[in-house]
Amino acid sequence: MSTQRHDATPHLHLTPEIADRLQMILPSVGEDVVASVISGVPSYRDAFLGPMGETIRTAVGVALGGFIASVSGRGPETVPATPPAVQGAYELGRGEACSGRTTEALLAAYRIGARVAWRELSTAAVAAGLEPEALVEFAAMVFQWIDEVSDASAAGHADELASSGRVRQRMLERLSRMLLADASPDAVDAAAEEAEWQPPTTLTAAIVPAAQLGPVLAQVSPDTLVLDDVPEDDLTLLLVPNAHGRRRPVLLRILEGRADIVGPAKPWREARISYERARRARAAGLRGDTDDHLVALVLGADHQALDDLRAAVLSPLAGLRPATVEKLVETLRSWLLHHGRREEVAAELFVHPQTVRYRMQQLRDVYGDRLEDPATVLALTVALAGEPRSHPVTAEESPGDTRDVSP
Repeated sequence: MSTQRHDATPHLHLTPEIADRLQMILPSVGEDVVASVISGVPSYRDAFLGPMGETIRTAVGVALGGFIASVSGRGPETVPATPPAVQGAYELGRGEACSGRTTEALLAAYRIGARVAWRELSTAAVAAGLEPEALVEFAAMVFQWIDEVSDASAAGHADELASSGRVRQRMLERLSRMLLADASPDAVDAAAEEAEWQPPTTLTAAIVPAAQLGPVLAQVSPDTLVLDDVPEDDLTLLLVPNAHGRRRPVLLRILEGRADIVGPAKPWREARISYERARRARAAGLRGDTDDHLVALVLGADHQALDDLRAAVLSPLAGLRPATVEKLVETLRSWLLHHGRREEVAAELFVHPQTVRYRMQQLRDVYGDRLEDPATVLALTVALAGEPRSHPVTAEESPGDTRDVSP
């Protein structure tokens, strides 16, 4: 806490008579200061009703009493605020931060209090014999004193906010890690309560580059959980509350061009599911909304199993030339996805419908009745549903094989 000033300090000392007179009116000055603050700063209207009100009244009394002692020669030689007054003002600032009042409200209260105190103290001092020409120096002393104690209060307010903010941020980070670790519901609930975080209905994971964090946080809920030490470099994980239903398009617009990938909205205790899906999607090279990539995510859940399935369902094509296999598999995939509508298959493959008919006849020759078997059709559909890729065929091919069924 730094509140000491190094300005030139006035050295006016009040006579014992003036000091005694000012000391006598301090209780009424303090009450007038409090009344004026209540009237002039709305956020203080209820503050003086509870325990905090007594703390504020005590701080006003200590500050005014310390000032009179200092300028009357009964205290330190210099005007800067005494340690008890500074410490009292500092603690007052911390208490105001804990009460939720802003620095602006606190300093507004000091400005009003300074005007009231100066008016009443100067009037009483002149009435007790202070020479009018000494008023300027007396005013400098009063307002320098007020500056000292208001600076102390502002420092206390800032320190409390910084301290409590750091503590709460650590609690929120702990809560985030517990959610991702799939901790027990009781433990997660206790962590949320400790962090004073109101649980939402859902949480949505979004992986955002660190450079985009500021613009995103400015637009999403202030209750968003932030974790910046996810395994991916230079990325931050956000767990955004209540971005489900009709609110999801709003979140997606906010994150468009800013987030790498956005997971699904899940019940808040199941946020790990949203994060894991977003992480897997990003690892697969997908971007944007994971809801747009569900098929790819399902098919990519076990690449080895998918490769084995493709090898199994395409084994009847073993022995054909690679170029022939490629054309037949391409046609079979389109035929399955278009439910056998030849014109649509031809349009997708940029071939004549007669070519589609010819190739499908060759496939029926190879597969036989299995193309009418629901289990085989399901296996073929799953195996070929993703983007076309190389198609493993198990049998060895003869270099001299010329069996190409393409027209």
